[in-house]
Amino acid sequence: MKTVLPSRRELIQSAMALLALCAAPFCARAQSEEGQSEEFQKLLLSLTQGAKIKEGKIQITIPRLADNGHSVPLKISIDSPMSQQEHVKTLVILSPRNPRPLVAKMNFSPMNTKLNMATRVRLNGSQSLWVLAQMSDLSWYSKSAEVEVTESACLDAS
Repeated sequence: MKTVLPSRRELIQSAMALLALCAAPFCARAQSEEGQSEEFQKLLLSLTQGAKIKEGKIQITIPRLADNGHSVPLKISIDSPMSQQEHVKTLVILSPRNPRPLVAKMNFSPMNTKLNMATRVRLNGSQSLWVLAQMSDLSWYSKSAEVEVTESACLDAS
């Protein structure tokens, strides 16, 4: 009986498939932990005091691809009449992969008009940027946006 050996191409394809199969659990774990780490969950819990976080009311404008993580433009607007009965009380910006994930925390009053703001943030690599808003009735809303960063900032906790 004649033995048929695989070609070099078939051998390389098999090796790549095996490598991908072995690496898949690690990639999935890394993706699920980004923004959902235990430390990040503790931070969310301490900020919201365990309140349920709803989606909606927040619009984020941020580039999908940022060449430089040292200064990424960010625009936030929140759908709120800013009246005495209904207004944004607190706005929080979180960056889960930064050494210090709490980027900013701002307080507002009904005396503010429509909430539109623009700023620049430092990002330590590609990640989901989170914006949380606490309304006057103490309910919380959130929105996140994915950002791919080619040059990271915030390499240490300074």
